[in-house]
Amino acid sequence: MAAAELEFACACGQVAGVLIDVGPSRGDHVVCHCGDCQNFARYLGATNRILGPYGGTDLYQGRCAKMRLTKGAGQLSCLHLTDKPTLRWFASCCRTPMFNTYANGRIPYVTALLANCVQSDVKPKIGPVVGHLFLPDDNALPGAPRMSMAKLMRRFFKRMVRDMLSGDRRRAALFDPETLEPISKPYRLTKADQSTLA
Repeated sequence: MAAAELEFACACGQVAGVLIDVGPSRGDHVVCHCGDCQNFARYLGATNRILGPYGGTDLYQGRCAKMRLTKGAGQLSCLHLTDKPTLRWFASCCRTPMFNTYANGRIPYVTALLANCVQSDVKPKIGPVVGHLFLPDDNALPGAPRMSMAKLMRRFFKRMVRDMLSGDRRRAALFDPETLEPISKPYRLTKADQSTLA
């Protein structure tokens, strides 16, 4: 499958961009069923847009330098749901969940939430789902391929090293090229906020 581009936009269209050089050999199309992904959508009131029928979030994990913002960078906000280093990005204009990254650009990756892409473009451009993460044992998804986080990290490792050695991590749209800090100051949900999501 040839490399392609996959456009994305928030619900109101004020934040938009493109994932470039995408394909099944260039990134990983996965579905995550973890509580944090579900709580991210729940906190922003976006469960209908983001979560699938079994509570999964359709994701594409690719190289951080292969994501371009064409408009709306100033509308992006980010948060930590918990004490974990995962940084979750959303469009503040319409509270649309958009991306997941590490807390800073030192570990380079960007995971795009595919609900923000034209659905008819997703599989033709990035291929089928290669695995479901954190799929409960009693989940009713027939024939869903399971994937462990360790396996996903092994797949991601080569792309991460490439971005670190080439300097591409300093060309990530979500991080300052000099400091590798996020372009929007993160905030952390309080324990009270977290308790409302349980």
